[in-house]
Amino acid sequence: MSGSPSLRLAHRGDWRVAPENTLAALAAAIRVPACDGVEFDVQLSRDDVPVLLHDVTLARVQGREDRVDALDAAELATHGIPTLVDALAMLGPEPHLNVELKGQTHGDATAEVLRAARGRTGSCALISSFEPPSLVAMAERLPGWALWLGAMALNTEAIALARELGCRGVSVDWATITPASARAAQGAGLEVMAWTVRRRPTFNRLVRLGVVAQCVEAAALDGDAA
Repeated sequence: MSGSPSLRLAHRGDWRVAPENTLAALAAAIRVPACDGVEFDVQLSRDDVPVLLHDVTLARVQGREDRVDALDAAELATHGIPTLVDALAMLGPEPHLNVELKGQTHGDATAEVLRAARGRTGSCALISSFEPPSLVAMAERLPGWALWLGAMALNTEAIALARELGCRGVSVDWATITPASARAAQGAGLEVMAWTVRRRPTFNRLVRLGVVAQCVEAAALDGDAA
C-alpha cells in the first residue's frame, strides 16, 4: 500500500477535536504530521445516499434514536452527518483512505462516488467491510480496487473467507495479531491491517509483525512525537 512500514490511519478521524466521522474530525486528522490518512464508516441513507456514520442509529454520537436508513441525506446533514461525496471532496486525492462499508449492502450509489473521487483503481484507497455481500458487490463494480475483509480475529476462518472473496487483506482487532497469526495470513498471500491501536508501543510492535496499516487513535495517532 505504501513505502512506509505501516500506514497510520486516523480511526473515524481525530475525534479528540470533533465528533467521529465528521468533516471536522477528518480534517483535523490529516493535519496531524504523522498521519497518513483516515478510516471512516459509510452507510446508506433512506434515499440511498452514502453517508458517514458508524452506528445503525444516531443515538451515541448525535443523541437521537433515529436509524440512519430512516432519514434522507439532507436531514442527516442537519445533524452533522456528511455525505461520502462531501468527505472525499474535502479530503482530496492525497490522504490514504480505508472506506469501511457498514449496514445495508452497498451497490451502485457507493461505487459511483468512490470511482468519481479515486478512479478505477482506487488510488491510495481501499474498501473494507465485515459484510461479504458488500465486498462482492464492490468487486463487481470496482474491480481495480483493493478489498479487505473485516473480522474480529485473525484466525483460520477469517483467512479462508478473505481468500474466498478475493480480498487483498484482512482488517482485524490488533490484540488477535500474533507472530503465528500474522505469518499464517501472510503465508496465504494476505496483507494485515489492525484496529484500533491507541498506544505507540503497540503500533511499533505491529510494524515489526509486518502489519501494513493501522487504524489509530490518541497517542498512536501522534506517532513518535513527544
